[in-house]
Amino acid sequence: MVDIDAPLLTARTRISVMLPLPLGGAYDYWAPVESAVAPGDFITVPLGKRQLIGVVWGEGRGDVSAKKLREIVGKCDATPLPEVSRRFINWVADYTVSPPGAILRMAMTAGGNFEPPKPIIAYARSKNDIDATVRLTPARRRVLDVLADLLSLPRAELCQEAGVSSAVIKGLLDAGALVQVELPQPATFAAPDTDHAKTELTGDQLAAANQLISAVDSKDTGDSGSEFSVTLLDGVTGSGKTEVYFEAVAAALAKGDQVLVLVPEIALTAQWLRRFTDRFGVAPAVWHSDIGQALRRRTWRAIASGEARVVVGARSALFLPYPTLGLIVVDEEHEAAFKQEDGAHYHARDMAIVRAKLGDFPAILASATPSLETLTNVERGRYDVVKLGSRYGGATLPHIEIIDMRTDPPPRNLPGQANGRGANFLSPPLSQALAATVAAGEQALLYLNRRGYAPLTLCRTCGHRMGCPNCDTWLVEHRFHRRLQCHHCGYSGPVPSTCPECTTEDALVTCGPGVERIADEVARLLPDARQTQMTSDTVRGPAAAAELVSRIEDHEVDILIGTQMVAKGHHFPRLTLVGIVDADLGLSGGDLRAGERTYQLLHQVAGRAGRGTLAGQVMLQTYMPEHPVMTALLDGDREAFMRAESEARRAGGWPPFGRLAALILSSRDPQAVDKIAANLGRTAPRTNDIQVLGPAPAPFAVLRGRHRRRLLVKSGRAINLQPAIRHWLGQISVPGNVQVRIDIDPYSFL
Repeated sequence: MVDIDAPLLTARTRISVMLPLPLGGAYDYWAPVESAVAPGDFITVPLGKRQLIGVVWGEGRGDVSAKKLREIVGKCDATPLPEVSRRFINWVADYTVSPPGAILRMAMTAGGNFEPPKPIIAYARSKNDIDATVRLTPARRRVLDVLADLLSLPRAELCQEAGVSSAVIKGLLDAGALVQVELPQPATFAAPDTDHAKTELTGDQLAAANQLISAVDSKDTGDSGSEFSVTLLDGVTGSGKTEVYFEAVAAALAKGDQVLVLVPEIALTAQWLRRFTDRFGVAPAVWHSDIGQALRRRTWRAIASGEARVVVGARSALFLPYPTLGLIVVDEEHEAAFKQEDGAHYHARDMAIVRAKLGDFPAILASATPSLETLTNVERGRYDVVKLGSRYGGATLPHIEIIDMRTDPPPRNLPGQANGRGANFLSPPLSQALAATVAAGEQALLYLNRRGYAPLTLCRTCGHRMGCPNCDTWLVEHRFHRRLQCHHCGYSGPVPSTCPECTTEDALVTCGPGVERIADEVARLLPDARQTQMTSDTVRGPAAAAELVSRIEDHEVDILIGTQMVAKGHHFPRLTLVGIVDADLGLSGGDLRAGERTYQLLHQVAGRAGRGTLAGQVMLQTYMPEHPVMTALLDGDREAFMRAESEARRAGGWPPFGRLAALILSSRDPQAVDKIAANLGRTAPRTNDIQVLGPAPAPFAVLRGRHRRRLLVKSGRAINLQPAIRHWLGQISVPGNVQVRIDIDPYSFL
């Protein structure tokens, strides 16, 4: 009997294909020998009734019968995913206990990346005898005259140059006087010029830059060790850290490498982009969620081909397919925004260091307030450190003053307030300093990390609090839009005229301040002052951020009122006063990093003052002036504060001296999630090395309509938690209506 499959089997090879889906692993497919696919190639494969783009991951695993395998559809016209990227995806998936396909999806980003770019259609004169065969009107002659001096032009440009409509072009084409030609797409990104405008560095800056350059050039100088290294660039606010690491960027570019700069919030990089363009003559490639699909596809292909030499982006930029990546800079490395909380939970700073190690090149971490994790790695000798202890250009650090709100409370009434009505939140010393600053022609910043008008609305008759119907949180009033909004699920509704509980009219009152309420108070206090707000509600995307920054630089704003968006890297030379409305906000809630985060944020906000030739002043309003965060800020003693934080965490075995992992269970069915949580609690690892806390309701027990339970896994640093968690979860059957998310090294405990 003849085996009709034999000829096919000899002409095919079994390959393993990773798909950008949260699946258990790669799938085997048949690939015709003539397709010549290799590991890293993007290919189209059938999956059920669909066709998907995946990546050849290697040889087939062979764990599925040959008769069940399907054949690939074809190979995509795209640069293969580099081998180091595939290793990185596997590493991140293993560390975060995530399906590798979910990590691959971040590297692929969009299916349109794998379609070849459409050529540009242009028009040129044909070689036919035009005069004998074509009736030439004045308009047609103008078109031919334009093309007499040019080889070709796209339709729109040709119409503009000749002053004709597209119908004239079509007529000449139909008559044979013109021919269509295809032009290649122009380069999306020009190469940076490392010698375009070198910065004049001070002595400390030059020494720091030289140390970073040495890290970039370590192998070229005959260093027998690995080129991988991590260096902390630890400089006070305004010390010129950006200009210093730009010299390391220039050194990497001179070697032919690509460079990635990670920033915590891409919407706030307007000044950074301008400084980069001033230094290197061109803008870098930018990667974030707000860029359009067409630019996203061009940028992805430019990165994959190596055309985009420098990329600045948010955390997702880390997973792009760089073929020649040779340096990663993590700017503001302490920022919690580098922690990804949706999908695969990862910390971009830590994964950037892994990517640098896998690629055998240096990483630079820059901050004025480094994280305790980074400082501990410096102390252990795992990271190098470069310090900048003074501000650039002779500027001095601002004077910090603590205002005890118990002895200097805000006045009950301001001009324009009815007696006994409303509330104020600015103390007399801060109000007076604000007025003096504006009178002197200088600028001030008021910081409060609360969006909207007020964080709570309640009924003064029955005490009913306006809560979100989908979440276990209060609704925030946004008075400008006259709506109540949930900042977790996005629910929004109008402010009711009567209490929903007791139906009393005009009984709803606001409690506590948001930035909109502070803006109202400033308007009453200084009605002629020009003020604006910087929050995620008012600044939507990089273009809006750039426009606002330009207005502040041009002194079209006297008083800036903002949330934590104002803390990140802005340089306004005329800004001399920073007022922190509620310095205590963020110190409560039981988060093990609450003190560290509050110190970092307040220090960064304070660093916006006095960055030019004018002296700066910072005023912190607090009800806890004796708190270690306040005394550290007042004394300027970061080292003492971080030592105390380190000792407290070491004593408790908390990170970075111990390890944590969180399991977050959620479901729309509270009984289903409680059942699985109880099962996980019963089967939890019980050893001397691993401690499991919970299950317990999450602080936000309901979020976006889903009931949430948490378990916290704690161990020593030497314990590898991931295998234990995989074994633990493998003992439980989780129904489809319950979601289990794993967060290794959690930063949020809500």
